Amino acid sequence: MEKKPKKILLGLTTTPGSDWREKVEEMKRFGIREVALFPTYLVKKDREELYGLLEDIEGLNIPHVHLREEDMAAEELAYLDDRYHPVAFNVHVSAHGTNGLVGYRDRIYVENQSDPFPAGIFDEYAGLCLDTQHLKYARFRSPKVYREVKGFLAENVTVGCCHISPFPALRNYFRRRRLGVESHYMIDIREYDYVKEYVGYLPEYVSIEAENSFEEQIAIKEYLEKIINGQ
Repeated sequence: MEKKPKKILLGLTTTPGSDWREKVEEMKRFGIREVALFPTYLVKKDREELYGLLEDIEGLNIPHVHLREEDMAAEELAYLDDRYHPVAFNVHVSAHGTNGLVGYRDRIYVENQSDPFPAGIFDEYAGLCLDTQHLKYARFRSPKVYREVKGFLAENVTVGCCHISPFPALRNYFRRRRLGVESHYMIDIREYDYVKEYVGYLPEYVSIEAENSFEEQIAIKEYLEKIINGQ
């Protein structure tokens, strides 16, 4: 049976190096109607502004939302769910025990980071949100975490969503210093070549987590299509 192609989503990120207001304007210019949403760096009033801007985009589809567990209440998740019907939400391990998430845990996936997972966490959530950059870093910096995550993957823990960010190459170290950009900013398309190692673990929806503009992310998406879907 022919494998179903993965759906690669542009990422509306809100980290300090990401101009989220301009990204919304780009969505209008380029006719972008489907994105993954990362409102994780915005306080409530800024999230409300972002949601208002997005409401002006007719027919917008948001299959994946990275939740901000610090101050998101159940009402905000209900708004996102009612308006955009996400297939998957994801959180950090620090969300463990957050009451506002209770009604959505069958669609919430926990992201791998630099620390081990609490025992039994996948009994309470839908599964794993695979962050490929974090896993690549863990291979060198946190071998125990790397082995743990690879173990979950081998055990077929459900991977319901994922983040794909560039893995900065050493050859670009000084260039990055000059540009003043962090690891979620792509400066060389080859920084996505490492994704080949993880193609077999990727879920239906593959979210680009990058600070780059949507114009640049469109090129990233085309590059990833070749790696992930062979197109």
